[in-house]
This record gives sequence, C-alpha cells and structure tokens, in this order.
Amino acid sequence: MTMRLYDSRVQALRDFIPLTPGAVGIYVCGPTVQSSPHIGHLRSALVYDQLRRWLTYRGFDVTFVRNVTDIDDKILTHAARGTEEWWALAYRYELEFTAGYQRLGILAPSYEPRATASIQQMQDLIGRLIERGHAYPADDGSSDVYFDTASWPGYGDLTRQRRGDMEAAVDADPRGKKDPRDFALWKGRKADEPESASWASPWGAGRPGWHVECSAMASRYLGARFDIHGGGLDLRFPHHENELAQSAAAGDGFANYWVHNGLVNVNGQKMSKSLGNSVFAAELLDQARSIVVRYYLGAAHYRSTIDYHEGSLVEAEAALERIESFLDRADRRLADTRFAGSGVEIVPDEFATAMDDDLAVPQALAVLHETVRTGNAALDAEDLHAAAAARGHVLAMSEVLGINPLSPGWAVSTDEPAMIALTALVERLLDDREIARQGRDYAAADRIRDELVAAGITIEDTPSGAHWSFD
Repeated sequence: MTMRLYDSRVQALRDFIPLTPGAVGIYVCGPTVQSSPHIGHLRSALVYDQLRRWLTYRGFDVTFVRNVTDIDDKILTHAARGTEEWWALAYRYELEFTAGYQRLGILAPSYEPRATASIQQMQDLIGRLIERGHAYPADDGSSDVYFDTASWPGYGDLTRQRRGDMEAAVDADPRGKKDPRDFALWKGRKADEPESASWASPWGAGRPGWHVECSAMASRYLGARFDIHGGGLDLRFPHHENELAQSAAAGDGFANYWVHNGLVNVNGQKMSKSLGNSVFAAELLDQARSIVVRYYLGAAHYRSTIDYHEGSLVEAEAALERIESFLDRADRRLADTRFAGSGVEIVPDEFATAMDDDLAVPQALAVLHETVRTGNAALDAEDLHAAAAARGHVLAMSEVLGINPLSPGWAVSTDEPAMIALTALVERLLDDREIARQGRDYAAADRIRDELVAAGITIEDTPSGAHWSFD
C-alpha cells in the first residue's frame, strides 16, 4: 500500500511519492529557545519522530533536519530583563529542549542547525529576492529589508487566504514598509540591542527575520526542493505561509508536502501565559515514567487536538503495562524452549495499513493491543508457536512507535543501588513466602503476597517458581 499524508497546502490526503526513490528529506521547525519547553513542544517533536521511524521501517533513507532558532526578538527581550547574555540564555534553554527530547526517546536529527550558523545563506536568499523584485530595503535608514507581499500572487496559498483579508504583520516597525502586510527579512540593529546580536550585511548591521531563517536552513541542508515540511498547526500562519512565499519567489520549489500536527489544550483550554496553565516538559516527565509520557502524547492522531488534564497519564500507564506484562510473561514462558527468542519482528499487515493511512496511530495501537490479547490467549492455551509469533509482532510494532519496553533506551538498570536493594528485599520475602507455603502456613504466605501487592509488586506463580514485576 502506498503511504498517504494529509497535505495542508491542498487540504487533502495525497499519496506520498518521494522526490528521490528510496530517500526522504524532512524539515521540521524546531524550537525558538526563549524559555523552557512545554507539553506542546514535546507533542510536536514526537509526531515527527513517529513519522520518521515509520518511513525508516518502510525502508527509506530519511534525512531529518530540525532547526534551533537561537536569535529572535523574544530571546533578546528575555535576556534584557536579566544579566545573562542572550546567547547564553538561548543555549541554556536549548539544552532543556534536548534533555526533554532525549527523555521522551525522540531520535536525534540528522542535522540540527542553529540559525546563527546560517546567516550568510539568509543574506544570499534576501539578495535573490531583492534582485527578483520581491523584496526591498526600507528607505528610512533603519537597514530593515521587507518581503513585498503584493509582488507575489501566490501569497496566501498555504492557508487559503486572500491577501486583502490578512492582518498587518507585527514583526517589525511598520514605518519603513510599503504595505502593513509586508514582513521583515532583515532587521537593522537598534541602539538598545547588543552588538553581538547583529551581523554586517549589504543593507547595514542587523539580524535575520524569523521566517527567512527556516527557508535558508531548509534549502541549505535539503536542497531547493525537498519532500516534507512539518510543524505545529499554530505555525501555518504567518510563519509557514511566509516561508513558502519567500522561497517560491526566490525560485525554490521548497516543500512538496506540508504536514501540521494538532495542538495541546489543558483542561479544555488553550495553553497561554495569561491563563497560567502551561504544563512544562520537565513537570510532565516527572509525573510518570518517560515511556508512559511518550505513549500518552503519541496515542492520538497527529492532526487532532489532545486535552491534558489530571489523570491523563493513568490510562497510558495501564495500556503500557499490558504490553510489558505480555512481553515479560512470554519471555519467561518461552525461555528454555525451542521458541526462546523466536518470532519474526515484523509488523502485521493491519498495523502497516493504519500507519500508511496518514499515520493513523490510534488504529495501529488497536492492532498492537489486539496482538497482546492474542498472545496472552496463546500462552494460556500453551500454544507457544503462536505466542512467539505474537511476541515478535508486538516488539516490531512497539519499536516503530518508540514504546518498546525492551529497548535499551527504556531499560531500568539492575546495577543501580536502589534496584539492587529492592531486588534483594523482594526475593527474600518471596523465599519466606515459599517456606510458609511449604509449611502449610497459608495465612503467612498470603500476608506476604498482600504486602508486596500493596507496594506495587505483581507476583505470578509459575511451575518454575514465583516471578515478580512492577505493577
């Protein structure tokens, strides 16, 4: 089956046909590192990690570029409020984003360019636009350069808007603009801004506008035309609209598909500073195991809006535990049999069909959990061949989704002092329980079991003895 993706530009599902057979280039708008990452940043990064993993499983060689916007009005504004240099503030928050991505099991990009490392490419793009008559330097001595929206008939194509209905661009002082809707490509340095936040240019010292940064970095690392441009739904306008306009006006084919992920609400409301309802990444990741947070954020369809509320992680924990319990049970039962380690790790056709259909993760997860049920039933019936096959399918599906509990990235080290101590205590209690059972002191045996269960330890009695796991 050919994979289909919802292209936001045409507002329809399209068969995904890469520009180069066997290879896919993806550009995703990364963070503007002005403050700590929140739940929406994690959700967006996770969506494109799922897409990348699926394309890789399908055999494509994926080049994945996610930028870091490390120079921006907001970064300078935040830095000016304290004593920290703007570049130090940006780097500090960049490290927070990286830590959040790593905790969530998001694969590192093929390239992760910073905007400040591509200033020349941005100036080159601006120069091409001026030569083609689609940009102009302001005549007020500010050194600002603007994109002339009236010069490009396709302006508004991405968001299906007519230029006459658009609001004024608020990314720069309007005094040097020909039209309020024109947006900044280059921003001349202001007297109160640090010299370190400006670069020499043909139009005067300054820094790039936000939109031109992504256009320049995308084309630098993926070429003038590439396969997929991704980002949050909130970036469609003006950011992505302006990216498309300036790149196309400069003669670049730019993105062949535009993919946008849905946003995250909190208790039914949009996150905002004014409401004080932001859920930050570190806060969320401290509420549950990171793999549980990943399951929760990745369980909905990528284009849907998800609503976070207290208790959201409980269902994800239970769902993940069903997967973990089956894999643990299967590995113990299949050990020392000819089926140990068997089961081809390949996804079922139903799972592949779901993922090929615009990355339909909810339907893919349904296949995963049905396979878990089938596998448990096979173990109950002592059908070890079917159990091994189910185990292989579950491992393949969970690995594609990045929630394979057996993946080294999620492993809890048994060498950690706390784990060593816990293991010793639990196994001693299980020995005491077995002694009590052999002595027919069933009340004592039951009491020990109840104490362990109350502490979150699951006990399973098997012919080879009692086995324990976290509840």
